[in-house]
Amino acid sequence: MQTQEASCPALFVGAPASGEGKTTFTAALARYHRNQGRRVTVFKTGPDYLDPLILAQASGRPAIQLDIWMAGEEACKELLFEAAKISDLILVEGVMGLFDGKPSGADHAEIFNLPVAVLIKSGKMAQTFGAVAFGLVNYRSALNIYGVIANGVASVRHRDLITGSMPSDIKLLGCVPKQPDVALPERHLGLVNPNEIDDIEARLDALAKSLEGTELTELPPTVSFSKARLADVPTLLSGKVIGVAKDEAFSFIYDANIKTLQAMGATIAYFSPIHDHSIPPIDAIWFPGGYPELYLDLLAKNASMISAVKALQDTNTPMLAECGGMLYLQKTFTDINGNKTPMAGIFPGNGYMRPKGGCHGMQTAPLPEGDLRGHAHHRTASDCELEPIAHGKRITHPSPGEPIYRYKSLTASYLHLYFSSNIQAIATLFSKQEVQ
Repeated sequence: MQTQEASCPALFVGAPASGEGKTTFTAALARYHRNQGRRVTVFKTGPDYLDPLILAQASGRPAIQLDIWMAGEEACKELLFEAAKISDLILVEGVMGLFDGKPSGADHAEIFNLPVAVLIKSGKMAQTFGAVAFGLVNYRSALNIYGVIANGVASVRHRDLITGSMPSDIKLLGCVPKQPDVALPERHLGLVNPNEIDDIEARLDALAKSLEGTELTELPPTVSFSKARLADVPTLLSGKVIGVAKDEAFSFIYDANIKTLQAMGATIAYFSPIHDHSIPPIDAIWFPGGYPELYLDLLAKNASMISAVKALQDTNTPMLAECGGMLYLQKTFTDINGNKTPMAGIFPGNGYMRPKGGCHGMQTAPLPEGDLRGHAHHRTASDCELEPIAHGKRITHPSPGEPIYRYKSLTASYLHLYFSSNIQAIATLFSKQEVQ
């Protein structure tokens, strides 16, 4: 049988570090080409819930996670192939610095033969820009470098200095001006949800317009993507109804996780711990992460919802709580000002906001059901009264990762799990009725 292929212009957006403006720039590029009538599919490398919301808003289509460590190379290959069949342009936003992490953004670009545009924040340099560009472009010869972009250019004079510093064999794709008036707002953990930004459409259109007059308005090189060889997902959750908490407080949900559950035969029943007063009939329940710390009073005052959750625990309904979901189920949460709010109270622990610092990184969760891959990213902390059943395993560092707890039928941790990394483990997790 011949290998199926699909071709599409594609570009990987990398940078020297975090904070260079990758998401804002990728959103601007997606919006520009969308405004030209093109169908744009945007991928986000690495674990992230907030950036894809901005990218989806900009492109008008769902943004897709692309991570070979969490999902596997073949699964990522299939995602790109399917996108190429229906898109006029594929954009892939990198994570952290281009060569940071294992696997890095550069690894993804090389594996899938994606041309790379390197976005460099230029605000605090002039002629040194050329030296930084030279180092990044020549650091790894196997990469297909399309060009570099100067981000945050302050003036015409600044642009001229940057242009004059460039080596002749490196393409400067464009100089993007500094635009504080349309910058995307941030809070702890990252960018603000676009649903909370009243003028998000005007900002995105202004950012897109700033790319006019640069080579970024042209389509990047065309890339050929091959269909992957993937086994069918076994329907191990056939007939099961999985309740999923989803509202302003609980929004850190990989679309891939929902699709995995559905492919396993499950039906998804969404409910809101803020707005709803009951939970539909379900066989298992998932409390994903989010920003419960922003909605403490609303969550605490919904006594009927808390009673419904407690009733499910009393019947040993399988429960999974990740990060913010775990904080909601604990006894209390203390905000940055020391104000303590009662929470659902079905898990023996207390959460609190840290004034600074946090934890992030990729980890494997060694659950009794099997190993599941995922990541942690939080500014809060939890004083749990239980002994953990395990700790997350970091990719390279030997120190223990996030503690994982099991209380009655509840599994709780700061880890956000990627369900397709172990289908059998997820099926068992959402099916078992044993009290631990």
